[in-house]
Amino acid sequence: MGWNLLFWLVICFPANIALLASTFYQVLILSDLESDYINPFDAASRINYFVLPEYVGQGALCALCLFTGHWFMFLLTVPVTCYHLRLYVKREHLIDVTEVFRVLNAEKKYRIAKLALYLTVLIVTIFRFVTPLQ
Repeated sequence: MGWNLLFWLVICFPANIALLASTFYQVLILSDLESDYINPFDAASRINYFVLPEYVGQGALCALCLFTGHWFMFLLTVPVTCYHLRLYVKREHLIDVTEVFRVLNAEKKYRIAKLALYLTVLIVTIFRFVTPLQ
């Protein structure tokens, strides 16, 4: 019971908060770009700064859930991890400054979907460390 609480409270909860905050920041930057409050170079550099750490954090969280036997959390996070891996292998993970307006709506929808997934994972994490396990 002690290790399970440590896993949910010390590892999963801060990781989920970090992923949620990073994705929320990226959605805000894309909204500012859409409203023309920020130029494309600044938007792309600010978003690209968080892309690789987010991918590493998501992959580590997914692998940790797999290795510790938390199958529901693993199955919840594996699709976005596979998609991140596919984007990284194809070298499509960074936003290009010259094409940022062409892909703005797609990137915004993608990040809003990730935001919803991370919020779901956060709610499941909170539920898991609040309710006692049998």
